[in-house]
Amino acid sequence: MPHTPTIAQTLTLLQTQGLERLDAQLLLLHVLGQPEHQRGWLLAHDTDLLSPAQLDTLQVLAQRRIHHEPLAYLTGHKEFFGLDLAVDARVLVPRPDTETLVNWALELLHRPHSVLDLGTGSGAIALALKASQPALQVHAIDLSAAALSVAQANAERLKLGVTFSRGAWFAGLSEPHTRFDCIVSNPPYIAEHDPHLAALTHEPAQALSSGADGLDDIRHIISQAPQHLVPGGWLLLEHGFDQAQAVRDLLSSTGFESVQSRCDLAGIERCSGGQLKLRALP
Repeated sequence: MPHTPTIAQTLTLLQTQGLERLDAQLLLLHVLGQPEHQRGWLLAHDTDLLSPAQLDTLQVLAQRRIHHEPLAYLTGHKEFFGLDLAVDARVLVPRPDTETLVNWALELLHRPHSVLDLGTGSGAIALALKASQPALQVHAIDLSAAALSVAQANAERLKLGVTFSRGAWFAGLSEPHTRFDCIVSNPPYIAEHDPHLAALTHEPAQALSSGADGLDDIRHIISQAPQHLVPGGWLLLEHGFDQAQAVRDLLSSTGFESVQSRCDLAGIERCSGGQLKLRALP
């Protein structure tokens, strides 16, 4: 390749190296300092030349992507529910499927409510809820101090008032008897020997797998949630593509009512939840 390749030449080279065209375009936009939605800009500037420094940076990023590192880690950000979130290897990359959980929670929360986000990671769910309904009181917990650092930085940059604390699920509450109107969580739910984990080696393992069937953390959350919900409060959980029935059974056996699941954009049952009985407190 010449020392000063054009944008068009660079895109062609990246694809011959094994990059998908979309990945090549997004990495090139990132290196050139253009927003990722400006793919048309590349066509309008296809004869522009890259500098040697830009080309060197691009090649490093391209090799990392070819080795399956998430694109969001390479660019340092990911859009979620209309928010531009900073992300890196300390947190999972927010997935569009998780917006199903946010939409469901927002349907239930029409007045000032309190919400607890368990395992907040980058803060995606908590921040999306707060941005959508500023009157919400949102508390977010994560066991990882590194993940909390990412989430808190996102909250500060986006100027969203979310309370963060560290701990293992409900143990992270500074006031253990606090009750919430809604508890949401996208916990680890992949079985520890699931072959899909091989493609996720760049993301934090503790945020992915949960026991032999992937349901250990979900079992724990469901068993403890009644102690932290107001009567009539809701628990909403994201889970794996084939776990909806098992999660519904766990919710029902724990005494939750109105147990149901919601589908993601692909029509897969992605989230399940239930309502704490109005007449019973543990």
